[in-house]
Amino acid sequence: MAKDTKHQLEIVTKPAFLDASALKIPMLQILKEDGTLHKGVKAPDMDKNLALKVFDTMQFIRILDERMIAAQRQGRISFYLSSLGEEAASIGSAAALQADDMIMGQYREQGALAFRGFTVEQFMDQLFSNERDLGKGRQMPVHYGCKDLNFMTIASPLATQIPQATGYAYGQKMDKSGTCTICYFGEGAASEGDFHAALNMAAVYKVPVIFFCRNNGYAISTPSQGEQYAGDGIAPRGVAYGMKTIRVDGNDIFAVYQATQLARKLAVEENEPVLIEGMSYRMAGHSTSDDPTGYRTREEEDSWRAKDPVARFQKWLLAKGWINEDDAQANYDEKKAAVLAALKEAEKVPAPHIDELIEDVYDTPPKHLKQQLEELKAHIRKYPDAYPKTASRLNGGDK
Repeated sequence: MAKDTKHQLEIVTKPAFLDASALKIPMLQILKEDGTLHKGVKAPDMDKNLALKVFDTMQFIRILDERMIAAQRQGRISFYLSSLGEEAASIGSAAALQADDMIMGQYREQGALAFRGFTVEQFMDQLFSNERDLGKGRQMPVHYGCKDLNFMTIASPLATQIPQATGYAYGQKMDKSGTCTICYFGEGAASEGDFHAALNMAAVYKVPVIFFCRNNGYAISTPSQGEQYAGDGIAPRGVAYGMKTIRVDGNDIFAVYQATQLARKLAVEENEPVLIEGMSYRMAGHSTSDDPTGYRTREEEDSWRAKDPVARFQKWLLAKGWINEDDAQANYDEKKAAVLAALKEAEKVPAPHIDELIEDVYDTPPKHLKQQLEELKAHIRKYPDAYPKTASRLNGGDK
């Protein structure tokens, strides 16, 4: 054996290929599926107030998802993406961050946003694209954003937020802000080139970013195993790019919370990028446009339903004596009533005025945009029956 002193590589004289099976990354689990802790393991430092806030948010998101899927089926909104079964991944990780850390989500991080303080009314305003919507009705439902809560607006193109997270974290490092960025994405997004470019840049420049991959088993209808990747999931890619990496049970609120706490410490104090792979399951379809019965079995769904992160955490809280069954049900009923009331209110609020379509990009809208807007108004006036609400507002006088 000899050493290449320039690159510090071990030199061998016989060919030996490394096999993918040589790298098997274990999964951190603290809270078992029955709601008890593993023997000899302590729960992470989560006090009663924080634990109840986490559980409250989990219940709210579960109700929000169920009600809004129903609303889409009723034709009240156009589209919805559920985080059913993945609540622990977003909420547990958000609970481990500081309020001024940046969150860049994909499609199923409504739990992180709710934990930060996004109200039920704000959720509904965005979903109905009304005039109170922070995005002024310009985004599809579920594409939330909130500057005040440091939650970057969600973009539809897959994986674009991953390199953006690296760039934003680079700015945080330069500013010496003492903050980090967390970036969520699915294992399907990890097949995009954006993922690889982002991880490589983050590792080379050592920026305070946490990449959180929700491995929920499917990229729409494409199963992870065998059709998305041949290796041991997404976690080994972090190792390959030279960054700290951990795999956790994404349905275990404690594993997610503790791993993210440690990841934030590495990111902020040592400028070490971190990759977390949360193993979970998408209990609902990819979106309301998807029918999962076409590509997975009821037996498979039932096996994961037994690992429900909300039920698992509730069992622990009950055993701890921090809630009882009546408390949990009363909170659930209260959240359900609030969601239904906000839904009924938001759908009555008018859409943003048509003039706002050309605002916010330029200080003064250029001539070509003004011309296009006038042409659009003329079209609406010509066919008022096709655009009844907009035509009514135009006939009542432009802004």
